[in-house]
Amino acid sequence: MWGETCPQYFTLDHDDLTGADFAGAKAVCSPALREKGENARIWRRIQDGTLDVVTSDHCGFSFATQKRVAGGSAYGTGAAVQRPDGTPAFNAIPNGVPGIETRLPVLFSEGVSKGRIDLPTFVRLSSANAAALFGPAGRKGSLAPGADADLVLWDPDAERVIRNAALHHAIDYTPWEGMAVKGWPSVTIRRGEVAVRDGEVLAQPGSGRFLARGPYALARPRGVVPDGFDAALA
Repeated sequence: MWGETCPQYFTLDHDDLTGADFAGAKAVCSPALREKGENARIWRRIQDGTLDVVTSDHCGFSFATQKRVAGGSAYGTGAAVQRPDGTPAFNAIPNGVPGIETRLPVLFSEGVSKGRIDLPTFVRLSSANAAALFGPAGRKGSLAPGADADLVLWDPDAERVIRNAALHHAIDYTPWEGMAVKGWPSVTIRRGEVAVRDGEVLAQPGSGRFLARGPYALARPRGVVPDGFDAALA
């Protein structure tokens, strides 16, 4: 068994689902955010190795045209659009948060910079474990002969305030707007070429390559069948 979590579950909480002008819809995701104490429990599960990867669960719904619509065409039909008090129902709000660009800075700042995890754990949670689980180990997720030269040069002392205006996604908000973080990537190298430097994207559109995901050990059949039933012999 293996487990994952996302930055919203150790930084945001139930209070982020409230706010004026329907702002709480920005933090609607699945599973739903819990009370404040859950953040600390998530960190304990990261620290004891129960959770193996921290992903982004990136879901690019626009706040203005989709989340605020609260159950319109963006979410299909059949959802309960309003609660009895006239407010939009949770299951009518397109759920998910944009987080792919903020994943590593938030994890590093809340984890490494605040002493919750060390640097090797950060690397395992952000890349090495994912490569082992999803097939590209040996090519991705490690520095080794024969692997792709994918590197991130990280400034552990850089301090930033997350602002959606400075992010590169085509989405009109980030749930971490105004959050101060310590630790920021300065250079991203992809297959030996500089892709991003100091926030400027240098990689050419279309220069990415599709990398097929291979089988991993946990997905291989063990030859154990329930109650002696073998479909191949039936």
